[in-house]
Amino acid sequence: MTKKAKRLSYMKTPTFHRRGFKEVRDSVEKSMGEQFESTLVDELKSSEFMIKKDGVTVHLAKDFGFCWGVERSIALAYEAVEHFPGKTVHITNELIHNPAVNDQLHDMDVQFIEKLGEGKKDFSKVADGDVVILPAFGASFEEMSYFNEKNVDVVDTTCPWVSKVWNTVDQHQRKGLTSVIHGKYAHEETVATVSFCEDYICVKDFKEAEMVADYIVNGGDKEQFLKYFEKAISVGFDPDTMLDKVGLANQTTMYKKETRAIGQMMQKAMMKKFGPVDAKDHYAEFDTICDATQERQDAIHDLVENKDLNLDFILVIGGWDSSNTAHLLEIPQKAGVRSFHIDKAECIGADNTITHRLMSGDIVTEKFIEDIENKDKEIVMGVTSGASTPDASVQDSLGSIFFLKKMSSSGGEVSSGAELWSVDYDAAARLAYEAAGSDGDFGAFQTKYLDETSAMVGKKGLL
Repeated sequence: MTKKAKRLSYMKTPTFHRRGFKEVRDSVEKSMGEQFESTLVDELKSSEFMIKKDGVTVHLAKDFGFCWGVERSIALAYEAVEHFPGKTVHITNELIHNPAVNDQLHDMDVQFIEKLGEGKKDFSKVADGDVVILPAFGASFEEMSYFNEKNVDVVDTTCPWVSKVWNTVDQHQRKGLTSVIHGKYAHEETVATVSFCEDYICVKDFKEAEMVADYIVNGGDKEQFLKYFEKAISVGFDPDTMLDKVGLANQTTMYKKETRAIGQMMQKAMMKKFGPVDAKDHYAEFDTICDATQERQDAIHDLVENKDLNLDFILVIGGWDSSNTAHLLEIPQKAGVRSFHIDKAECIGADNTITHRLMSGDIVTEKFIEDIENKDKEIVMGVTSGASTPDASVQDSLGSIFFLKKMSSSGGEVSSGAELWSVDYDAAARLAYEAAGSDGDFGAFQTKYLDETSAMVGKKGLL
């Protein structure tokens, strides 16, 4: 029986759940709306994706934020917690790469299974009768097999686009192809995908794919090749025999243009080695790029290419370990457009600094908005968010920028009343607190600030 057949057999058991729980669906939908929706983002969408507030012009990418697969995953996880009251609920990894969502699961007392390093996890705390959530990235075949043997309920929130990749690599195996996975070998999704492969090699970018294509055509130093890819290949991988017939698949969140370029390069390599007629017997390609990933990449590309906007910078919002968000940053960075990847509003400081993630993965803090004190200079910015980022995070981040601009332009004086456009009131109070150089109790400052700022009254969850 193939791994795919075994996986399908696990899914047919009565303790395997992947359709959710209808009796709690309405309350979960309400809860998600309260946590993740944004009146500001709704206003942006209804005003042709552009607004002007407090000296800031914001252009929102036309495709951004939560995708259907992420919303589905969150809903299934939330439903599981409500459906199994009194039971211990575990999750094998972060549900998605977004700190706000994962923090909420912690608050719901979901137990995150401990990682031991080198891909290993501690499942010892999962007891009979417990509930185990599989995240949006999926789980490895070995993990699924392990939980199938235990007396636990499994709630599978795997994104259907990820499952599509698994089906693709299954076709590779049945056709005798080695899977070439365009993805990061340590990423949770790729770890799950390669577990359904027999023979595979992972390439993280075009440069590594070139190394593979060159070996296909010209051969090379086998020992050196294996050393370089030692963490990205199947056990017993032999490049002299296993690269004669290959199939391409990808981590769903990779940069689509790069995946296509890698596919063309692999096809050309096979044509060089085997000739144009026989090349088709040695290479297969299936489109496994997630639609949402591509749409968000296209949308930020449109922002970058629209020179009439005269953007001062582009803000990219999403988890720092989010692959799809990191690839959104690459597009303006490679075009020479000033851009920042933040994971939450708190990355924007009251002293006009921003803590952000570089393309290299390093986290740095630097001056944020140039000439922000100039009352006559309007900030013009673009903004987008990754597929695992709720609209509320966009609102929070823009709220910090609106307030920062207003505060800087007014010489640090905090406005009050309806004239203040306050979006993220937590961030606004925090920025005012920092700007005032306060060292007293923040809660007391926040209460006083609310009393003085009528625009903030009624913000849920502030006090």
